[in-house]
Amino acid sequence: MLSLRSARALKPRVASVEARRNISVKNILHGSPQAKQEGDVQIQQHSKVIARGKYVHGFEVHRVKPSAVGEYKKAAEEYYAAIKDDPELHVKLTGSWESIVGEQDTFYHILEYENYSGYDKTTKKIRESSYQKVYEQMLPHLVSRSSQLCQEFAILPTAPPHSEGGVFELRTYQLSPGTLLQWEQTWRKGIEARRKFVEPVGAWFSQVGRLHQVHHMWQYPDLQTRKETREKAWKLDGWSETVSKTAEYSMLMDAIILEPLPYSPLK
Repeated sequence: MLSLRSARALKPRVASVEARRNISVKNILHGSPQAKQEGDVQIQQHSKVIARGKYVHGFEVHRVKPSAVGEYKKAAEEYYAAIKDDPELHVKLTGSWESIVGEQDTFYHILEYENYSGYDKTTKKIRESSYQKVYEQMLPHLVSRSSQLCQEFAILPTAPPHSEGGVFELRTYQLSPGTLLQWEQTWRKGIEARRKFVEPVGAWFSQVGRLHQVHHMWQYPDLQTRKETREKAWKLDGWSETVSKTAEYSMLMDAIILEPLPYSPLK
């Protein structure tokens, strides 16, 4: 049993250990000291620093039974084309795509809401309306589904609707926790190299759902043009460093080639 004197002597050491533990946790959350110096924010404040805070984007991913792809496409068009045209829902369909290289029989839908309160109001209206039954027509055709809420990076706002044709590339990075600010700062420096040859469609980071994920999307006339564009970018100053740092911060990376569905505003 500790004496009163021993207990008093122990308190400073306990406090010191606790302080070191707090500093360690804080460093993990912030990433490197350089990232902390440049950002100097808590993990909860990342969106205020790097995000275009006006909108929230919902990523809906549907994995479909191979035998039911045709039926799913009809049901999906009936639902997504309908809600995007209803002014009372205050939701925009950024785009709908089918994966043609990557995980097959998989469909991606990106919806734009007027911040989180807009998401709450829109989804509540849909659940209480006839749209819910239209949505449920897709369910028998699904193997699985997932959703994620993301915010846009301020440096890469989402492109407006257009019809340029070709294919889209969705790149997804599973970042090491604590490196989001560093990733954004790296891309802020390197993105101008890519913009000399192709404009990004958009870039987002996850806020709800699978965390520490970053997505960015590009559009090309075809895969051959994609190859040539990427080779040109490697010759510019700043791009090789961006790629190197991206690999350093990432645990997993995916490059998925998508084809827009007929009703997609981005195509």
